[in-house]
Amino acid sequence: MGNNEKAVHSSFWSNLFNMTTEKDDIKKNLFSIPIFQDLREKDMNIITGLIHYRNYIKDEYIFYKGDPGIGLYIIREGDVSISDIDSTGNVQSLANLSKGDFFGELALIEDEKRSATAIAKSDAKIAIIFKPDLDEFIERYPSQGIKILKGILQIVTYRLRKLNDEIISNIK
Repeated sequence: MGNNEKAVHSSFWSNLFNMTTEKDDIKKNLFSIPIFQDLREKDMNIITGLIHYRNYIKDEYIFYKGDPGIGLYIIREGDVSISDIDSTGNVQSLANLSKGDFFGELALIEDEKRSATAIAKSDAKIAIIFKPDLDEFIERYPSQGIKILKGILQIVTYRLRKLNDEIISNIK
C-alpha cells in the first residue's frame, strides 16, 4: 500500500472468515465430548448445523433448577457455575466449568426438570443443541444415534461410578 492509500476494513469479510473458524472450533469441541466422539466428519457437519449460539453476560442465569431440560450446553468462551440451593437456602456450588466443558447432557435422554442452576460467572458464549433437534437427527440416522446414546451412557456411568467411589470413601 502506498502512503496515500488507507486500509478498508470490511466486517462482512471478517465475519465470513470468523464463521469458518468458529465452526472448526465447535467441531473440535464436539469431537472431544464422549457423546459425539465416535461420529464421522459428515455426521458432525450435520450436528454443527443443529447448534444454536447464545451469549450470556456475567451473573446471567442460563437456566434455573426446575426449568425444563431442553438441551446440551457447550462453553465456547467464559466460565459457568452449576449450583444448587439446599433446603436451608444456602447456595452450594456443584461445578465450575470453562471453555470446552459441557453440561445439561441428561436433558438429551430424559424429559425431567433441571436438577441444578447454571449461571455465567463471566461473559460467556454458549453453543446449545436442543433435544428435539438431536432427536430428529437420531431418527433420521439411527446408526449414528446409537453412537450418540452410547456416548451419553458413558458419561452417566462415569459420573455414577465417581459418586459411588465418593460415597464409599465417606463411609470408610
